Amino acid sequence: MDENQSRLISYVKGLDRKVRDDIQFIKDNVGDLKDLCRFVSPEKNVPQGMIVDIREMYKEIQNRFKEIHAIQQMMQGKYRQYYQYYRRDPLREKDIIELGFVVKTIYSRFEENMKLIIEKTKAKDREEAEKRSHKTKIIQWFNARENQIALLKNIRTIRELDYGLSSWKPGAEKRGTEGVRSLTLFLIRGEASILDAVQSQLNLREHDLMERHDGRELRGVMTHLREIDPPEIEALIGRLLERMGFSNLRSLLLHVRPHEDLEIKGMDLIEEALEEMKEGEVRSLRTEAAPIPV
Repeated sequence: MDENQSRLISYVKGLDRKVRDDIQFIKDNVGDLKDLCRFVSPEKNVPQGMIVDIREMYKEIQNRFKEIHAIQQMMQGKYRQYYQYYRRDPLREKDIIELGFVVKTIYSRFEENMKLIIEKTKAKDREEAEKRSHKTKIIQWFNARENQIALLKNIRTIRELDYGLSSWKPGAEKRGTEGVRSLTLFLIRGEASILDAVQSQLNLREHDLMERHDGRELRGVMTHLREIDPPEIEALIGRLLERMGFSNLRSLLLHVRPHEDLEIKGMDLIEEALEEMKEGEVRSLRTEAAPIPV
């Protein structure tokens, strides 16, 4: 036996040892893979790190199976003449097949559970999106684009103002947007013919806005040159409508600090509140608000 042949035989034996090592690696790790996958279910809060570990472990096991298969192909092809030095073991071949089946079964169950988890997550996201849909940016109070733009312009101006206490006196009135401290969104609900009369008779100030939202609803915004307590504006609206002879309307108010509350949460409460209200009632709706960039 020459040196080159001896070297090839040694190489073939090394490949055989590699197959045995790969099989042992798979046996050592298949139990861990099974234990980790057992924790993955839609009912449990599965750490993302565990999912990554499972995928990496499965990937490495699959790499070992591929290596075993490649060596077997080489032994039956390129190194077939040295087959006598390759320790082919029927029991080992059976082990490889059974291990492959076990790993495939474990990982398939893991992937099925991951699909269920993803579906559950998507359902939760849809639910959250539905909840978020109840959050409305203040400019969406209006339908008319020109009113949205006008309100947004006022809000931007307000946010740029310096609201230091030293720059204004309580109760002081200044015309223009400078000094505006708060806004009141108002909604007046009633019969269409009555709202027609209200819309024609209601005189707005320079920076107040109003539009016919639909047949039975008026929406608008009142700007205040100082901080206004909700009961004060409720009483004002009530007296105004009563003086105009429209005391049977329902009026809902939302008080907003334009430098803070630009996203209104709980718009779905409006209909509930209006259903509960009596004719002629003026009520302030308490909503949560969160800052958004303008």
